[in-house]
Amino acid sequence: METRRKGPVGRPRGFDADEALEQAMRVFWKQGYEGASLTDLTSAMGITRTSMYAAFGNKEDLFRKALERYEEGPAAYVARALREPTAREVATAFLNGAVRTSTRPGCPPGCLGVQGSLAAGDTGLPVRNLLADWRNGGVARLGDRFRQAVDEGDLPPGTDPVDLARYLMTVANGIAVQAAGGATQEDLQRVADMALRGWPPA
Repeated sequence: METRRKGPVGRPRGFDADEALEQAMRVFWKQGYEGASLTDLTSAMGITRTSMYAAFGNKEDLFRKALERYEEGPAAYVARALREPTAREVATAFLNGAVRTSTRPGCPPGCLGVQGSLAAGDTGLPVRNLLADWRNGGVARLGDRFRQAVDEGDLPPGTDPVDLARYLMTVANGIAVQAAGGATQEDLQRVADMALRGWPPA
């Protein structure tokens, strides 16, 4: 007999949790946390509310799982960028990744981590805080990488790695907002290129 640890009893035949989470991520990405109703989510996921609660928890739990999927999928460019050999290459890969993800064909424009809950009422406050922590975590990871670059002489002595990381994150967040407003990939790539023109010389 199937246990709850393996999966909820009564799961509809053909239910694909991975695909359902992918669809939920896209709904949140397009509509934001508060804009995505349970009906929107379950319709896109192809399951009932009962199945959603059993498999993913409540709406906030589902959003957290969707954000994890986003980080491992569309936003995986961040982790890849951090592995580049020089600070400038890190910054280039990071901003280019932000441009591509924010204007990805077949996906909602912008960034789930930016637009998911910028403005939220009381019910959305935990998710707004979650996304603020998520973005701040990105700044911290970039800052750590740039601190390493300063230590290695790849960035000039006296460079503030956290300020540099926050600058890049601010540009990337702006790219996402502009993409959601209809800016094209070509438009935003020029912005990314411009942002790197004044990069500190080694």
